[in-house]
Amino acid sequence: MKIVNRRSAAVCALAAGTVLLVAGPASAHVSVDPKEAAEGGYATVNFKVPNEKDDASTVKLEVTFPTDHPLASVMPQPVPGWDVKVDKKKLDKPIEMHGEKITEAVSKVTWSGGKVEPGQFQQFPVSMGQLPKDADQLVFKALQTYDDHDVVRWIEEPKEGAPEPENPAPVLKLTAADSEGDAASGASSDDAKQTAATAETDSDSGSGSDTTARVLGVVGIVVGVAGVAFGVLAGRRRTA
Repeated sequence: MKIVNRRSAAVCALAAGTVLLVAGPASAHVSVDPKEAAEGGYATVNFKVPNEKDDASTVKLEVTFPTDHPLASVMPQPVPGWDVKVDKKKLDKPIEMHGEKITEAVSKVTWSGGKVEPGQFQQFPVSMGQLPKDADQLVFKALQTYDDHDVVRWIEEPKEGAPEPENPAPVLKLTAADSEGDAASGASSDDAKQTAATAETDSDSGSGSDTTARVLGVVGIVVGVAGVAFGVLAGRRRTA
């Protein structure tokens, strides 16, 4: 019985190790954060680069931008210790943006000069737009270079319903613009108006109450004075 249990434990351990070996490389690849952005808008996207090696450091990242949906505005945020280079390409068909014709767009962004040590990761932020309205995702092919001259090509486009490829490219999903914000703003505006109207009504009501109180007070004083005068006159008559 003990032999059987030991064999079962060994099989389970081997299976678990195999799962870890399979899942490990797939989970540690160049990716984007956040993974989703709204269609037709602007977004700041971080290219997240983990170091997968124990004996080498990542020293360069090259990200290629899609040509089927060119982005006219691409601005990398400075990353301490890293140099950045932005390459542009002439468009076969100009695109219009804010009433102007754009004849070129960013084709590639390269970061170099820094290091991502083993066991660490680095984020490279980029502001980009205007995101297309006629696509459901943007694929950014990336090359990760190590200081031992090894180059990992993250260029395989993931397919829906298919297993994740060995070297998947970073993918930014595009979602429909959310209109709830406008509805919330409208609701807030209506609430503000209603609150203001209530306050005004309360204010008017308070003013009316104050006026009534003042009138009653004056009447009371007059009545009191008249009573005192009547008493004085009555006293004088009795004395006479």
